[in-house]
Amino acid sequence: MKPSNLKNKIWIYFTFFSVFILAGLWLFQVIFFNAYYEYQKTVQLTRIADKIEASYNTNTFESVLDEMAFKNDVCIEVISGELLRYSSMSLSKGCLDNSAEAYTYKKTFTQSGLARKKYTIVNSRFKNKTLIYAMHLEDDVYIFINASIQPLESTTRILATQLVYATIIVLLLSFFLAYFVSKKVSAPIIKLKDAALEMSKGNYKVDFASNSDIKELDDLASTLNQAKEELSKTEQLRREFLANVSHDLKTPLTMIKAYAEMVRDLTYQDAEKRTANLNTIIDETERLNLLVGDLLDLSKIQSNVDSLCLESFDLNTLILNILDKFKYLEETKGYQFLYEGQENRMVFADARKMEQVIYNLIGNAINYVGKDKIVQVSIEEVGETYKVCITDHGKGIDECELERIWDKYYKVDKTHKRNKYGTGLGLSIVKNILVKHNYEYGVHSKKKEGSTFYFVVPKAK
Repeated sequence: MKPSNLKNKIWIYFTFFSVFILAGLWLFQVIFFNAYYEYQKTVQLTRIADKIEASYNTNTFESVLDEMAFKNDVCIEVISGELLRYSSMSLSKGCLDNSAEAYTYKKTFTQSGLARKKYTIVNSRFKNKTLIYAMHLEDDVYIFINASIQPLESTTRILATQLVYATIIVLLLSFFLAYFVSKKVSAPIIKLKDAALEMSKGNYKVDFASNSDIKELDDLASTLNQAKEELSKTEQLRREFLANVSHDLKTPLTMIKAYAEMVRDLTYQDAEKRTANLNTIIDETERLNLLVGDLLDLSKIQSNVDSLCLESFDLNTLILNILDKFKYLEETKGYQFLYEGQENRMVFADARKMEQVIYNLIGNAINYVGKDKIVQVSIEEVGETYKVCITDHGKGIDECELERIWDKYYKVDKTHKRNKYGTGLGLSIVKNILVKHNYEYGVHSKKKEGSTFYFVVPKAK
């Protein structure tokens, strides 16, 4: 079944609600009116009987009888044996006189032995329906309360006529009101839908403006505008990522091909040049292998395929082992790695992934190191945690860039260049690992002074 649009839905619901209300009015004001009126009269007679019974054998008995008869327009008779002790015939209208039907119901009740009973008869005097509530108090004392049910047919006809006109007016009003309400509500939603359709086609310049006085629609428009901005950023990052990966894949492949052709065609007889060319091929192959490995690691972390293996280990030993891998840069490139380790820094985390985090943060510091070529690593004890910091003295990062540097291939300088160390995916891998551990992390940076990347890891219990 094809769903109908919002405008039609609102119109249908609005009209259905109006019909439902009108149907209820017809039922209770016309069809069930007589039955409801008789029910209310029965309840009234029962309450009167209770009050009379409560005042029996008191000094106010007759005054209570007069009050009940006058205020409630009912007829009350008190009979003791064959004698009439009290009658309110002069106080009320529509009372049963000493007719045959009155004699019959009185005799029937006095012989029944019941304490109370309700009768419904037709008053031959006034030709109307009469309710009678009979009550046996004690010995031969009986009380009969009767109330005339006025002919309601004329009242019902008047109500029915009024309801016919009311029904027509209400239905017409609800029809037009539903139309304008549905149009007012659906118009901004349709506008938002059209804008969302444009955005789905890649147009991120659309503006989600509801121009509505409905708060929820304004909130929806604001949310969609935020989503548009985030999607636009994501799309830009996706394009940059593809361009950068393509560049990083193409460069080593091009160099591998070029140097392989040189070995084949030019330097195959010169041992020294051949060795140099082959070493270049090996280096570029290793870079290519590293890039593919980082892409796979990032993919596994983001897809939650790679689960955490939490254990206790010495953070100090881990850092020392990682710094050993960078010693060749100290010997060949003049870098300095400053770290004052302290033993027994036991933490609880995934040791292999923490190694990736620290390794990548040091690699990032190498790429942006200052002229002094100094990279500092430190561990600070903070309560039940250790705060690990990696600092460089490079050019620093603008405050507006700090949130973006954790994105894949995001660079402070927009020109894509090959990293001195790593693949450009290091910080993204760091972020995903630390988020998966639910560890605090961040960066402090000042322009022309350098940057400090940090993360906090809990102590082992």
